[in-house]
Amino acid sequence: MYFYLVAFGLLAHVLFWGAGLALAVMPGRWRNFWPVLAVPAGLTLQALVVWVAVWLGLNGTNSYAWASELVPAAVLAAAIRWRGLTVLRAGLGKFWAVWGATAVVLAMLVAPLARAAKGLTTTSLGSCDAADYAAGARVLMEFARGERGGFMGLTEVVRVMSVDNFFDYWTRLNHFAPAALIALNGTILDCAPHELTSLMTMVILAGSVPVVFWLARAGLGYGGRASWAIAAIYGVSPITWYAVAHTAMGQLLAAQAIAVVTWAGLALWRGRLGWARAASFGGALGLAYGLALGSYGFILLIALGPVLAFAVGHAIWRRQGKKLAAWSAAMLVPLGVAGVIFWERVAGLAERLALLQQYDFGWKIPMLGPEGWLGIVAATTLEPLSGGWRWGLAGGAVALLAAALVLGVIRRRSGAFAALGLTVIPLLGYGYLNFRGAQLGTNASYDAYKVLAVFYPGVLAGLFFWVTLDAAGWRRWLVVGCGLLVIAMNLLGADRFTREMQRPPLLVGRELWQVAKIEGRTDIASLNLRVPDMWSRLWLNALLLKKAQYFETHTYEARLNTEMKGEWDLTGGLIALQLPAGGSERINPHYGLVDTRSPYYIRSRLGDGWYEPEQIARTGTRWNWTKGDATLRLENLQSRRLQVVMRGLLRSEEPRDLQLWLNGQRVETWTIGKDLERRAGPVMELPPGASVLELRSSTPPTGAGAGRPLGFVFYGIELDVLAEAMPPKK
Repeated sequence: MYFYLVAFGLLAHVLFWGAGLALAVMPGRWRNFWPVLAVPAGLTLQALVVWVAVWLGLNGTNSYAWASELVPAAVLAAAIRWRGLTVLRAGLGKFWAVWGATAVVLAMLVAPLARAAKGLTTTSLGSCDAADYAAGARVLMEFARGERGGFMGLTEVVRVMSVDNFFDYWTRLNHFAPAALIALNGTILDCAPHELTSLMTMVILAGSVPVVFWLARAGLGYGGRASWAIAAIYGVSPITWYAVAHTAMGQLLAAQAIAVVTWAGLALWRGRLGWARAASFGGALGLAYGLALGSYGFILLIALGPVLAFAVGHAIWRRQGKKLAAWSAAMLVPLGVAGVIFWERVAGLAERLALLQQYDFGWKIPMLGPEGWLGIVAATTLEPLSGGWRWGLAGGAVALLAAALVLGVIRRRSGAFAALGLTVIPLLGYGYLNFRGAQLGTNASYDAYKVLAVFYPGVLAGLFFWVTLDAAGWRRWLVVGCGLLVIAMNLLGADRFTREMQRPPLLVGRELWQVAKIEGRTDIASLNLRVPDMWSRLWLNALLLKKAQYFETHTYEARLNTEMKGEWDLTGGLIALQLPAGGSERINPHYGLVDTRSPYYIRSRLGDGWYEPEQIARTGTRWNWTKGDATLRLENLQSRRLQVVMRGLLRSEEPRDLQLWLNGQRVETWTIGKDLERRAGPVMELPPGASVLELRSSTPPTGAGAGRPLGFVFYGIELDVLAEAMPPKK
């Protein structure tokens, strides 16, 4: 129940922040419908307050969040004074079905998270973006802009383009708005970033439902029921749940912003374009541009594409060049104002684009066809359906849309041109990036998905233009039947995500949070993060920002690999080191500290022959399978030999021998069976420099485990360095 209380508390808090601003900026003709803008308005105002506080040099949201609650209260009071209580009440009396859908979507999203963990936490099906957002949230919660202690000012590690400190990385180059939202709401709800990141993502998606409804209803002119169904489908679509499952807050915020911009652009074009009318849309456009700049700034370079195509097409068809110029000015002036307010974000756009070209971000995502664009997919990886089902559904979707568009063009329906612009332009970009990725072998399909996701409110609404075929007789039954089929298939996709998200492969567990306690220790000034998996390494980075941190591998933007200068190694993964004379310390079963200044200091890592680590995220149980023979890489940094004992917790699929070979010499042979057992090897002499500890077997690996060869499964390896006669002091 606690998960739901926090989630709906978050939504209520965002609505409180947005009510006054939405009431104020909704253009006059639609002023009674102001609640549809309440969520994007609240998100924008919260991000703006944090932005201003950053420039005022305040010490994080923990110092001003409660005082900032006066801002939305004052805006609401001013808006009521201007618009009047009648408009306020009129808006509150509308859209109950839409808000009901919003609540249901949020409850559906929260359900698997509540089952996955006992307490508030963050999960993911694969992406590590959540940890990055959480790091930014901590920066904005606890630090002032000028602070450079610990990790914040470690230039050699955090430098990105022109940015030389971790704070400016968030204000200039990274996703500022998501971090700001977690920070502000986290302070108010007394939640740490790791407790709020997943829930905030879910609130953003659920809060998009009214915006999508409004785009379909007022932008494309659909009926109320059809618009409600489209908004509900958006809320349960695998396309959007994929973003939630991978904690892609930035693209969900950008999708809201682009939906508002698109509706405003359509509405502006359809009326007379006087100065007063253009100005009445300035507030709505400004808040949408601000939200996009704060979250996904570079997307503004293409955000106007669909609605611009609509306007240009109309201008050419009806020879309305002057109207196009006036419309363009009305659309761009608010963008200029938002750009001035968020100037640092605008100034960083060129660098952000350069980073996108420099690094092959993401992973490969399957290319979807017409049925996939409607949310009909086969798996949570967005794999399309196979065989005849795919082609049949794709053909049906195309035929329905084509028939509706042709009929709309014949009848000169403005909505037909709008539907064309909202679908064709984003899908051209989506297709181009997918084909480019396939041609070059890159992860461009990841960028293609993001393009589809940020334009998905308009794409989905446009693809449903066939609801205009709803006439008496068989066509009505056809439309209703197809609509129910799409709804059912999207609910099936949401159910797949629900089952997978309640057993997530990545979760912030208690053991990670326990490591955060070392941030308060004065005897530890700097750390080498020797943690093999990126999820844990990034979360440890976020939890330990007050300590200088060094990375062995390029972990993420602003976490560059450098020389390991830390006084302590923070170790994790399968191997645990035990050094005598206080040279090491176990924090919990999975994480430990090793003093790099110890006269017994060694380094270790997995070598060849290992599969990726596996785990049960909820219980914290972790293991590594070998592919057959495998190695451990050891490094003795001392000038003398050290005595080391290896201990292992392991088993095999069948009884087989395990031979320990150090630098080509066999030192021990174990017989390992199916039962999990602890084994200890003999004392081994580790010479100075690099060594290889081989794990061999005369029995070939088994073929169990999804067809992959399996050797031994280790649940833990301990390397104990033994104390000898006290070595000379360094």
